[in-house]
Amino acid sequence: MTEFNSAAGFDTETPDLPGWTHVYSGKVRDLYVPADDATKEMVGQDCVLVVASDRISAFDHVLSSEIPDKGRILTQLSLWWFEQLGVEHHVLASTAAAGVPAAVEGRAMICKKLDMFPVECIARGYLTGSGLAEYKESRTVCSIPLPEGLVDGSRLEEALFTPSAKADVGEHDVNITYDDVVAMVGDDIAARLSELTLKIYTRAEEIARERGIILADTKVEFGIDAATGVITLGDEVLTPDSSRFWDAATYAPGQAQPSYDKQYVRDWLTSAESGWDRSSDTPPPALPADVVARTRGRYVEAYEKLTGRTFA
Repeated sequence: MTEFNSAAGFDTETPDLPGWTHVYSGKVRDLYVPADDATKEMVGQDCVLVVASDRISAFDHVLSSEIPDKGRILTQLSLWWFEQLGVEHHVLASTAAAGVPAAVEGRAMICKKLDMFPVECIARGYLTGSGLAEYKESRTVCSIPLPEGLVDGSRLEEALFTPSAKADVGEHDVNITYDDVVAMVGDDIAARLSELTLKIYTRAEEIARERGIILADTKVEFGIDAATGVITLGDEVLTPDSSRFWDAATYAPGQAQPSYDKQYVRDWLTSAESGWDRSSDTPPPALPADVVARTRGRYVEAYEKLTGRTFA
């Protein structure tokens, strides 16, 4: 294992992968680039290996506990969604036969290098989370006016593009307006980002609903493919870490909805049992085994209900 300097990301441990050089670690993913001529000849020079770890983050902390198989589940779910969406995406290969190191096969993708836009592209079809908090104050979400009488979990008349600005490592992203996006990337690109984000949400919401799951909102990221100049979908897509999925059978507006994500982790960390003060500088404690198991179970359930496949 190779230790990584947190100046370029999170301070974590990453696997040594022959033929690849580790260059960055995010909260849950590690990035590598080809390190030798043999690897470059097989996969190309302008690519990056994206490896999903089993790390889990909450409240802007990377926890000391891991969720077994999380990296594989999220990678396989992202790959499935990329096949469903009909938009240009960054994945080039995902198997050992195509160049993914055998040690990380199943939780890694070889992807195009993209010049990423500094915008988190969020689509909301339901009112909850930070959108609900803003609505309670001003009857708006990202300055978009909404009608009176909406509650936690209300379905919106039409999905909204509600972007946020990427924050520094360890900080919260900040909700911004569409005009802010225009100022950052220009009129044409802002319009295309909004169009693509809502197209992805609309398609995914239909697919999820057919499987008994409500897609309340999702975050996607885009960049420019330097080789083609095309705006391209990058990062992960439509996983429980980047989206809010609810069980349609238990959906009930007017209250918080149970979700297919790390809700068990957040609930335990903010409980008296954890003994952790969220406002302090103290790192969160290790998770109990039952919280780890239940969280893994929710990730597996989301994968299996959405894809119709059994997670092995």
